[in-house]
Amino acid sequence: MALTDLLFGRPLASDEDAGQRVGTSRGIPIFGLDALGSAAYGPEAALTILIPLGLLGFSYVIPISVSIVALLAIVYFSYRQTIAAYPTGGGSYTVVRFNLGARVGLLSAAALMIDYLLNVAVGISTGVGALVSAVPSLQPLTLPICLALLLILTLVNLRGVREAGLVFMAPTYLFLASMFTMIGVGIFKALTSGGHPAAVVSPPRMKAAAAGFSVWLLIKAFSSGCTAMTGVEAVSNGVQAFREPVVKTAQRTLTVIIVLLMVMLLGLAYLVRAYNVGATEPGQSGYESIISQLLGAVIGKGILYFIGIGSILAVLALSANTSFADFPRLCRAVAQNRYLPYGFAVRGRRLVYTYGVYALAVASAVLLIIFRGVTDRLIPLFAIGAFLSFTLSQAGMVMHWRKSTEPHAKKHMLVNGLGAIATGITVIVVLIAKFTEGAWITLLMIPSLLFLMSSIRRHYHRVALQVATPFTLEPGTGEKPIVIVPVEKWNVIARRALQFAMTMSDEVQVLHIKSTEEAVSFERQWQECETDADRRSQIKLPKLVILFSPYRMVVNPLINYVIQVEKDNPERQIAVVISQLVERSFFQRLLHNQRAHVLTSLLTRNGDQRIVVVTVPWYFDNPPAKALTGYEQ
Repeated sequence: MALTDLLFGRPLASDEDAGQRVGTSRGIPIFGLDALGSAAYGPEAALTILIPLGLLGFSYVIPISVSIVALLAIVYFSYRQTIAAYPTGGGSYTVVRFNLGARVGLLSAAALMIDYLLNVAVGISTGVGALVSAVPSLQPLTLPICLALLLILTLVNLRGVREAGLVFMAPTYLFLASMFTMIGVGIFKALTSGGHPAAVVSPPRMKAAAAGFSVWLLIKAFSSGCTAMTGVEAVSNGVQAFREPVVKTAQRTLTVIIVLLMVMLLGLAYLVRAYNVGATEPGQSGYESIISQLLGAVIGKGILYFIGIGSILAVLALSANTSFADFPRLCRAVAQNRYLPYGFAVRGRRLVYTYGVYALAVASAVLLIIFRGVTDRLIPLFAIGAFLSFTLSQAGMVMHWRKSTEPHAKKHMLVNGLGAIATGITVIVVLIAKFTEGAWITLLMIPSLLFLMSSIRRHYHRVALQVATPFTLEPGTGEKPIVIVPVEKWNVIARRALQFAMTMSDEVQVLHIKSTEEAVSFERQWQECETDADRRSQIKLPKLVILFSPYRMVVNPLINYVIQVEKDNPERQIAVVISQLVERSFFQRLLHNQRAHVLTSLLTRNGDQRIVVVTVPWYFDNPPAKALTGYEQ
């Protein structure tokens, strides 16, 4: 089995696409890890803001969670309608582009791309950070572990959608089982004890209030808690990854993900209030996550505790997979409109958009390296890209229903309009509340990405204008080209190239660059050819041109000579025939220079349309062992 088949699986034909599509059970771990995993840090982000209120903060936990769940419900109905209206996928970008214009669509795409990138970096580093907290001896290996996990995620996603779903099913459902066991047992204990359950392991005592209540503090807590909503748009971006009936399967998957997330958010809010579990200062001594405190309070710190913590760490680290599932599909939709290179719209060997996977992996690796695997400061930026795309998507759906003639269009428009207002206000709140904590980074990244995509579009437009022509063919006219054959030494490879060149034109030049080390060897070989040609008078030998290179440079003199011949013959085409030894293995390629590739690249870059480069390959085959006998002597 080839190494590529072992790593990525056998190549899949285009007609095998239906077999690679997924149902609800695999769609949840593929497209829902980000949303479901956010339940582990979204509530904590809100409670951390409420630390200055002390015990008073508990009274606001449930109202904040209910507000987030209400907003989540609005977003859910919006994306459910988006899936039905735009079953080809693309999510927010497609909706916004069709209804609000290409430029606003790009804004939505840029916001989502940055959100997906941050999700990979933060998801991996958060999971690894929790692991390092549990095993402090791994602290020096934080960055290598992050990069190793990123590599594993990349390889798994390059193997295809079905394989990714299969790999992530076990940790996802173990996480859900752990969370719902904790919530179910905790609520049961709370109800049977009159609302005041006794904790198995008492959580840390809350500190006295250090500040009074303020509306702004409550708004900041809400905006931080909204990080629990990131990733809910994933299903609408990847509709075409689901099996038939595509729309129903995607909607069912989205419904399951949203319901699970809502129950977890409300259940966690209730348990926090019932067991008096508050946030502790991140990075300070005695820090313990909200989930860890709740698990200890509800079921103690035995085997079930460690299973729960282990599943949470796995899901946090693997939540980056949602980005790997959606980022390539978003890039594909953008590339189809020529705002990204064409390669992003092409499926690879396993029917995945490999360019998008590679781009996300490289960008995430750079981000992890810059922050040394510790990217906690980027967590507050999650909500910005997500909620900006939510707002634009729902505004686009308002325009969609406004133009629609469906019976319930006005009702749908009202839902989307309400959602656009709610998420739009949330974007403004998050930007203001988190600006000094790094939100300004997003404000710089989005315009930069917009400029890049617009530049790519302009380039493709210029190319299309230059190459556009009526589909007509004319008979060849004019003189045959001047053919130049660069030859380093006279051998069977050079002879093959020269013989091909002589079929193209009667005006062939053999170009040899010589230095002092080999001043006479090539000329002597050429004289032997001349003698043989004289003996067979029907052969017309090409013209020999020798250029002396005292500094042993080969490429520059050759390029300069070809360009000079082009200038001296303004009405002629110049064909450069380059011989190339083609090796069979990677190891063999390391043993030979790649001058043919360099010459081809430089000639096409420095010449104009009258220079044509033709490569004549010579395929190297390992000679039989008998032929090698005695060679070492």
